[in-house]
Parts: sequence; C-alpha cells; structure tokens
Amino acid sequence: MSMQPKSYQRIPARTVLTAWAACPKGTPAMLIRDRLDVLFEDEEFAELYPKDGRPALSPGQLALVSVLQFAENLSDRAAANAVRTRIDWKYALGLELEDPGFDHSVLCEFRARLAQDGAADRLLQVMLHRLTEAGLLKSGGCQRTDATHVLAAVRRLSRLELVGESLRAALEQLAQQAPQWLLALVEPEWDKRYGRKVEIGKVPGGKNGVTALAEVFGRDGQKVLAAAWAPDAPPRLRTLPQVEILRRVWVHHYFWDADGQLRWRDGHALPPASLRFDSPYDTDAHYCVKRDTAWSGYRTHFTETCTADRPEVVVHVATTIAPVQDGALTEKIHDDLGTAGLAPAEHVVDAAYVTPSKIQRARRIHGITLLGPLVPDHSRQAQHGDGFGKDAFTIDWENQQATCPRGHLSREWRPLRVTGHDYIQIKFDKATCLTCPDRSPCTSSATGPRSIALQPTRELHEIQLHNRLDQHTENWQRRYAIRAGIEATLSQNVRTCGLRRTRYRGLPKTHTGHVLTALACNVTRIADWITEPTRPGRAPSHFHALCTATS
Repeated sequence: MSMQPKSYQRIPARTVLTAWAACPKGTPAMLIRDRLDVLFEDEEFAELYPKDGRPALSPGQLALVSVLQFAENLSDRAAANAVRTRIDWKYALGLELEDPGFDHSVLCEFRARLAQDGAADRLLQVMLHRLTEAGLLKSGGCQRTDATHVLAAVRRLSRLELVGESLRAALEQLAQQAPQWLLALVEPEWDKRYGRKVEIGKVPGGKNGVTALAEVFGRDGQKVLAAAWAPDAPPRLRTLPQVEILRRVWVHHYFWDADGQLRWRDGHALPPASLRFDSPYDTDAHYCVKRDTAWSGYRTHFTETCTADRPEVVVHVATTIAPVQDGALTEKIHDDLGTAGLAPAEHVVDAAYVTPSKIQRARRIHGITLLGPLVPDHSRQAQHGDGFGKDAFTIDWENQQATCPRGHLSREWRPLRVTGHDYIQIKFDKATCLTCPDRSPCTSSATGPRSIALQPTRELHEIQLHNRLDQHTENWQRRYAIRAGIEATLSQNVRTCGLRRTRYRGLPKTHTGHVLTALACNVTRIADWITEPTRPGRAPSHFHALCTATS
C-alpha cells in the first residue's frame, strides 16, 4: 500500500450542524478536534508506507480512531462501527455523515505498522508537539513517574507444560511445512501426548514423577531437534520460528549429564528469568516477583506532568520485560525527555528509581532535580540508633583516610565492588578496635575490626548523606507528596483501558498498546480541562427541608 496524503482541515458543514445539534455540550472527540484541530496529519506517517502501490486509508485518521478506541476501551470491530455510526467521531475525523468507514481489520494492520521501528513513540511525540503549540504543555515544571506490572496475553504455564506445549507448537508447524519429513519421526504415543493442548494437573509420583515426565518430553523433543539439524535435513526447517523456540526451551530446561543422558534441570540450575520465557507463543513474556505480586508478562512506566496551571498529560511511556527493574529506566526517561525538549525541572519518583549516581547525572546532564527517597542505611547502628553509624566518622577524601569517633585513623582504604556497584571500603586497625572501650556500640563483630562502605566519590557520598537527612524534613515530605498522583493515573488506565493486561503478544505490540493508552488518557484529560467544571445541583434532604422551614 502507498500513502496519498489528504487534508481533513475542513469538517463538512452537515457534520458540524448535526454533531452540535446532537451533542450541544460536545464530547471529548469533538472538544479535542476544536482545541487541537487535526491531531495527526498523513504526512507524519510517510515513513511507514512505500511510495507506490494501492492507495491506503488515511493513516492520520486511523491513528485518531485508534486513540479514541483505547479511550473507550473498544474492540476493533466496535471502533470500526463507531466510525460509521457515531456523529462525534465523524466530526473529529472530518468525515461526511454518509461515509461508510472501513473494515475493522484495518486497525490491526495499522497497529502492526506502528509496532515497527518505534513508530508508536513518534505518535506520542506528535501529540505532545500539538499540545505544546496549543500552550497546554511546556518544558520545566514538575513530572512524576511510576510503573505497574502487565500480564501477558497468553496462558500461564508451569515448566512442565512449557516444554510440552513448545514441542507441540513445533510439531504443528513442522506438520504444515514438512509433513512427509515429520511423519518418519512420529512415534505411536505422540498423538496422545501432543495432539491437543498440553494441560498437566497433579502428576502421580510427586517430584520424581514430574522429572520422569519431563525427561520423556525431553527425549521426544531432542529427537526432533537432532533430526532437524541432521546433514540430510532440509535447512529451512532450522529457521522455522517454533523450531528455534523449541531449541531455546531445551537449552534452558535440560542438560547433558556425564553419561551423555538428557536430564531435567533443577530449579536452582535454571537460567535467570530475564533470559528464559514462559510461553512458546510470546517469547517476550518473562516471570517476575515484586513483593507479594508474581506475574508473567511485562512492566510499563508512565511519566506525566503535574504542574498546577496546566493539564496533567502523559509525556513518556516505556515498556520492558518484567524482570527489568525500575531503576534501569531512570536515565532513559531523562534522555528521551531531554531529546523531546520536555525535560522537567523536578522529577518525582519512588525509591526504586533513585540512587546517588542517578541524582548526580540528572542534575549534571539535564538540570533535573531527581526527588525520591534514597534507600536508608541498613547497618545495625543506624537502624537501632544507639551506635556509631557512618555519619559519626570524619572522612578525609584527599588523604583517603577516615577518623572514628575515638579519634583513631583508618588503616585501609580500597575499592570494593558488590553486585555490580562500586564502593569504597574503609577498615580500621584490628588491635586498636579490639581494645577500644566503645567497641560494643561500634561493631557487633567478635574478632574483626570496624569497617564502613562509602560511595565511590566524595560528591556521591555527600549527595547520599544530604538526601538521607533531607527526606525526613517536613518540607521534603510536602514536595514528595505530589508523587501519589501517578498512582491515580495508573489506576485510571487500568480501569478504563485495561492497562494491567496486554491485548497483544510480543514487546513491540505491547508497547504500542501502552502508547495508545497514554494518548487516550491525554485526550480524556485535555477534554476535561477544556470543559468548564460545573457543580451539579443537589436537592436537600426531606429532613433538612423540614428543619429549614420551621426555623
């Protein structure tokens, strides 16, 4: 399909008269059209379409329909019907009243285009540009970010069901692509095992029974893989998606023992959750546990403005696999907002997004004040408040020495790396510590000297010290209270747009759905901002009216 840009600046006169006669107060779709004019122009989607071929439907209109669809949580079929029957949608799209619309399958094809090469993010940037031109959005001010878990659109499988269903999916694809080749491999029991969806309840024999059944699946799958990689096998079989997924699942869940036997991996020998997936039908869905919540799927991060004199709009959306921790997105969010010219003056987040190094980087590169609680000092002295914590020691960064509360100098100053993070470890003389009268409140070690771990640089150490003290003040708590609003935004999108469960499979399509959810949230909020709030009249209660009449 090729794109032939069209202009929808002018709304047909009959559509205007009919829409305002039917909806004199306007609807979100009508208010957005009047305030922002044409939200998405066809020219902005030129990169998604070839220059020749059959003319495509207007991508600008399809983008707006997709946003309105998510705003009302409609299916593709219902959204296509709304284009044909809803007067306010025809008004927003600039269509004639008799326009027949399009088939609902077009919306799925359009989202597939948006999922390619980050096109969905450009859709958000277009809306933010329109809002900036309309004076509803500007850089600076305050923004806030939080994340929520997203369930995958596939059945949750146990490990045993995963290997069985992966083998079944590979056999299904091979039966379509190379039936005669596969027929030579099939064993009599395979139809019973893999002829239908693999669902496994309680396995007789407990753990040993599970292991035995898993190794039966393993031998069957290995037979298929060995045959596919045999020299005389058609090379195209190795490139089939489900065959490659089968190979990866077998690498994750099986191993060869010393006797050359294929064995089922124990739980502690599995690859990390960020590498192994939970379904052969969505290899981007990963398992994760956060506090009391366990899920298989994704994690999405929403960033919104929270400046008093302007509407609260979502300015950034990020989607990751579930095991990626929140703090890994802090720098990306700042870089993306800086590139878009929408970097905030203050960014309010929870503790997962904040470290001293992130505070330093945000201030140095983007001029952003990153506001959030740092992880408190977990040492025994700091938690009980009856000993010498880190703040009781005087640090001489120039001479690389520390002085304890008793006035003794440290003996050792060396770099330390723990779980990928750099620190400075400081140790004091063992003989001095063992004879110190303040040893009990200083360290709980029976024989070792006192040691402390600091941030790797003086600036980071001072940032940590200052922020830990500052976050206990009333002024800091008052500034940080605004973060609670992002929880309401996530809740709103969970209830109205189904944010907590993705409609699609794969990370690119899931992210596209999240961007459209954010755009739908913005449309609703801008419409509410434009509409003058009115307080509905409330009739007095009968008792109140009686008391008023007798007074």
